[in-house]
Amino acid sequence: MRPRALSALALGLVLLVTGCGEAGKSPEKAAAPPSASASPSPTPVTKPSPTHTTPAKPKLRPVPKKLPAGLHRASGSNGVALTFDDGPDPRYTPQILAQLRAARVKATFCVVGKQAKRYPELVARIVREGHQLCNHSWHHDVNLGRRSAAEIRSDLERTNEAIHAAAPKAPITWFRQPGGRWTAEEVAIAKQMGLRPLHWSVDPQDWDHPPAKTIIKRVKGATRHGSVVLMHDAGGDRAQTMAACRHLIPDLKRRFGIALPR
Repeated sequence: MRPRALSALALGLVLLVTGCGEAGKSPEKAAAPPSASASPSPTPVTKPSPTHTTPAKPKLRPVPKKLPAGLHRASGSNGVALTFDDGPDPRYTPQILAQLRAARVKATFCVVGKQAKRYPELVARIVREGHQLCNHSWHHDVNLGRRSAAEIRSDLERTNEAIHAAAPKAPITWFRQPGGRWTAEEVAIAKQMGLRPLHWSVDPQDWDHPPAKTIIKRVKGATRHGSVVLMHDAGGDRAQTMAACRHLIPDLKRRFGIALPR
């Protein structure tokens, strides 16, 4: 073979061996760097929420199985004692005062301290028209008697202060536990403060808003000489009580007489 032909053959072999890959295939692409989403996300660190420790409420004494001794449940005379709880109230207390004035009789108003502070002019009117005042706790706390002696005394003192702010010289003769949930401890503290514990003997449950005719029936059926009648001049809608009293006040006066408890 001639030298020129040998050179051409050698050059072809070199090109074949050093070629850029097999026919029909494209070179492989470089691997793409991993995306940010492919990397594991860091676990969020949860900060512990601050703990707020609520002071434990003082335990209440158990509800007594029976009423304690020393409660006044009679008027102390042949007359019937009318008592009105939870006031004063600007809607209903003036109505009761007007009915009592028309019948020329007196009643006992068991006033709530917060109400006395809010409506001092009504407390002053009650006293001015010759009626009796009774402490009925600061905010009608039905569990007051189950609390500590210090809490009971503080509540009664605060209520007395509100009453005397409205009527400075008015005697506060009585104390009545809301709901009638008396305890012996409460009776003792009230007596130490010069307050006599006033309960009742006739409860028509007018707080539950029965019709006026039901209130009248219950009072007339249970009242005797010396009874203490419980009714309300505040604490909700007392329209039915007002209507009942228009009949009851003159009727009780005629049959038994109406007198302040003593």
